[in-house]
Amino acid sequence: MKGIILAGGEGTRLSSLTKITSKQLLPVYDKPMIFYPLATLLKAGIKEILIIITPKHAGDFLCLLGSGKEFGAKFTYEIQDKPEGLAQAFVIGKDFISKDAVAMILGDNIFEDNFASAIKNFKKGGHIFAKEVIDPERFGVVKFNKDRKAIKIVEKPKKFLSNYAITGLYIFDNRVVEAAKKLKPSARGELEITDLHNWYLKKGELKVDLVKGEWIDMGTFDSLLKAGNWAKDQVEK
Repeated sequence: MKGIILAGGEGTRLSSLTKITSKQLLPVYDKPMIFYPLATLLKAGIKEILIIITPKHAGDFLCLLGSGKEFGAKFTYEIQDKPEGLAQAFVIGKDFISKDAVAMILGDNIFEDNFASAIKNFKKGGHIFAKEVIDPERFGVVKFNKDRKAIKIVEKPKKFLSNYAITGLYIFDNRVVEAAKKLKPSARGELEITDLHNWYLKKGELKVDLVKGEWIDMGTFDSLLKAGNWAKDQVEK
């Protein structure tokens, strides 16, 4: 299993903080934001990690993270010249992924859960994770049937579908590369990760589990503040 951290994008929702640095390099209490998703992959046993970054801040990421040796891992870097959707990461990372399975995590997500078991036991298909939230309209949303099986996934639904948001950790077999290459841009002009989820869902090969612990998507000022307070509490425990 290889890992990808998607740390590209413009971070426009956090402007003006992101005028001078990448969102994923912003401080979250005592660490840069990217250290949290990196820790999630490392705790799950993933040591080969591709970090997808913007050209403007590439030097800052290299200075901070280096080769990965300091973390007991091996880092590879790729530039995302223009952010065109989360699924674009699998096209950018096609050579890195090669014939392996891959776990991608978003560079602005904090997870309290340990995913080592999910990584170790992964065989085929797709495996994603959902969390009940109060603002599902911000996310891709999954609807379950009475047996807690995913039956529908919609990106930022305009009409209420459910309170279960798809979180920013995705595990796929290497077929995800070819599936991503064949995606058509959505109305937003992006290659949607939700389309990949539905590709596996239609094949009956998508597993959706619930996140038990804290999950924070640090894409807004409020969630960034929440993340800092959560991180402070963890240090003080």
